Amino acid sequence: MREIAIPNGVKVELSPDKGEVSISGKLGSTKKTINPRFLSVAVSEGKLTIEETKHKKLAKKAALASQALGSEIERAIAGVEGGIERKMKVVFAHFPMSLEVKGSELHAKNMFGEKKPRVAKIVGATKVEIKGQDVTVKGVDPYDVGQTAANINRLSFARRKDSRVFQDGIYFVKEE
Repeated sequence: MREIAIPNGVKVELSPDKGEVSISGKLGSTKKTINPRFLSVAVSEGKLTIEETKHKKLAKKAALASQALGSEIERAIAGVEGGIERKMKVVFAHFPMSLEVKGSELHAKNMFGEKKPRVAKIVGATKVEIKGQDVTVKGVDPYDVGQTAANINRLSFARRKDSRVFQDGIYFVKEE
């Protein structure tokens, strides 16, 4: 059994028919899914309680699922309270690269001198800000922010080029 304290200003709701926990705070909201085969979740008096199944054959998987869901919910609570932010840096030596956000996509123009812009998907309600050579990825859901940052980083992979020579790209600098 694991208990997670719910801070003031954060609202946690349980929808047992869908198997979801909804977490909302001052910056936004997010949802986490529960596997009812392994876990049962209850919300009461400012605490979220995660209880593992008593089935003997599923005990090991239930313990792992409990740890994973507990960590996800703690991180989501931190996200709705203070937000998740990742900073990235644009580096180029050969071809000047420009970035532009269009809807739910980030377009990188002139990457390695290519005519067609490369595109990275922005996941969920994540915001991407570009100021010169600095890229900031902000959001509430840690998984959406992480996946968006990974998509942007993966966008700059040098295909059919020596990575020791062509080190142009968009790299992680800091996570907050």
